[in-house]
Amino acid sequence: MPKDLLIKLEGVKKSYFLANGEEIPVLKGIDLEVKKGEFVALMGESGGGKSTLLNIIGCLHPLSAGKYFLEGRDIGVLRDDSALAFIRNKKMGFVFQSFNLLSRLSALKNVSLPAVYAGITKKEREAKAEKLLAGVNLGDRILHKPTELSGGQQQRVAIARALMNDPEIILADEPTGALDSQSGEEIMKIFCDFKKRNKTVIMVTHTPSAAKYADRIIFLRDGKVISHDYKLNSTK
Repeated sequence: MPKDLLIKLEGVKKSYFLANGEEIPVLKGIDLEVKKGEFVALMGESGGGKSTLLNIIGCLHPLSAGKYFLEGRDIGVLRDDSALAFIRNKKMGFVFQSFNLLSRLSALKNVSLPAVYAGITKKEREAKAEKLLAGVNLGDRILHKPTELSGGQQQRVAIARALMNDPEIILADEPTGALDSQSGEEIMKIFCDFKKRNKTVIMVTHTPSAAKYADRIIFLRDGKVISHDYKLNSTK
C-alpha cells in the first residue's frame, strides 16, 4: 500500500434493520481511497449514504461487509469498542452541523474535554485549549458559554475541540449547514489551514460554496460512488 494512502475502502456495504427484520441497505459496495493531506468533499442527493459513509470512516458504525484500511491496517474487522474508541481519540476529530457543545461549560472547557482521558493535566489541557481557541480567533471568548456565542463562533469552538488531540483526520458532517455565508467561509479557511499541515479533511456537504475548497469531490447516489472526482458544473 502506498505510503501516502491514508484510507482505503473495498466493497464496503452497510445495512440497517427494522424491528420487523426488514433490511435497509444504505451503502452498496463502496470502493474509495483518500490520500494523506487530502481535502475531500462527499456530495450527493439526500439519503445517498454520505453521512453513513462518514460514520464508517470515523469508526462510529461497523460496516456490514467489505474492508476498511486505515494507514494500511484493516480496522473494518474490529468490533472491540475500546479499540475503536482509541483509534477515534488518537486519529480523528469530529465536527458536526449542530456543534454538539455542552451548554453549561465555557468554550475553554468544551475544547479541553477530549484530552481529559489522555492523561494530560488540567493545566496542560487548558493551556492547549486556550492556544487552539486563539488559533480560531476566539482568544477573547474562552470563558463564554455556547449560548453567549454566535453560530459561527460555536462552530469554531467545535473545530478547536476536534483539534485538541492533534488528529490526523478531521471528519465534518455539514459543518457550514447552520451558518451564514461569511461564517461558512471562515470555517473552510480553518480546514484549509489544517490541510496545509499535511492533515486530512473529509467533509459531507450539500453546499457548492463549501465543496469548492476541497481538492476533490466524491459524489454518491443511492449508496454508490458515481464519481471519484466530481466537477461542480457536471450534469451527472
